[in-house]
Amino acid sequence: MALVRLQKLLSERGVASRRKAEELIAQGKVKVNGRVASLGDKADDRKDVVTVAGKKLDRAEMPVYLMLNKPRGYVTTLRDEQGRKCVADLVEATGARIYPVGRLDRESEGLLLMTNDGDFANAITHPSKHLPKYYRVTLRGQVKEEQLTPFQEGVVIDGRKTAPAEVVIVMSSEERTVIEVILREGRNRQIRRTCEAAGLEVLRLRRTAIGPVRMGMLKIGDWRHLTPEEVRSLLVETNTQKKIAAAYIKNGKAVIYDRNKMRR
Repeated sequence: MALVRLQKLLSERGVASRRKAEELIAQGKVKVNGRVASLGDKADDRKDVVTVAGKKLDRAEMPVYLMLNKPRGYVTTLRDEQGRKCVADLVEATGARIYPVGRLDRESEGLLLMTNDGDFANAITHPSKHLPKYYRVTLRGQVKEEQLTPFQEGVVIDGRKTAPAEVVIVMSSEERTVIEVILREGRNRQIRRTCEAAGLEVLRLRRTAIGPVRMGMLKIGDWRHLTPEEVRSLLVETNTQKKIAAAYIKNGKAVIYDRNKMRR
């Protein structure tokens, strides 16, 4: 393997996405041959010893891509210092060290992608891709269309206004209203904070799809591997330019991906 930038190497080894890897490097947690690394440094994992927070970097694993139907009460992290339940607990049976692609807050549920492929994760989460994410939101009481204006006009979160979101009322009664929201950016607790700005009370928030990939009938707390076509469709949707050639493992068989074709 030729010399590659550390953040790319860490993402390929499933440590974190490239952006998170850059943070680890900036924090001085990454060393190459015992020397603290800097942003821009490169390494050859055939010869160099790379450690992250004192732990030696694992050898390359075959890429894994899956979807989890996240239940309420789980945080979207691999471990939690407060002892809360983590999504990593639900996917231990995979035997792979995978991490979440993006986030769902603790009280939200639904579709969460997980992988050990940093390039894939970055393609899905990068703000420039504007990959649509679909949510089904249950609100208390009867809600009128004019009350949903903050979704369409945007609200200020952390000093910056959100991009307009698409929103439609799916059903409405005196007791509750169900809306579908389509976001094209991933701001922190965006739907809940928009509802708060509109004076709406969220009873349930569930993500149902990311781009062309839908959760379907997957039971709460269960997971499954993405199909080769689902992985390819996500990469096509994000207009990932580089040639994708990643191995997908399922039932002991490897499927090779290419943006334009697949072969077994």
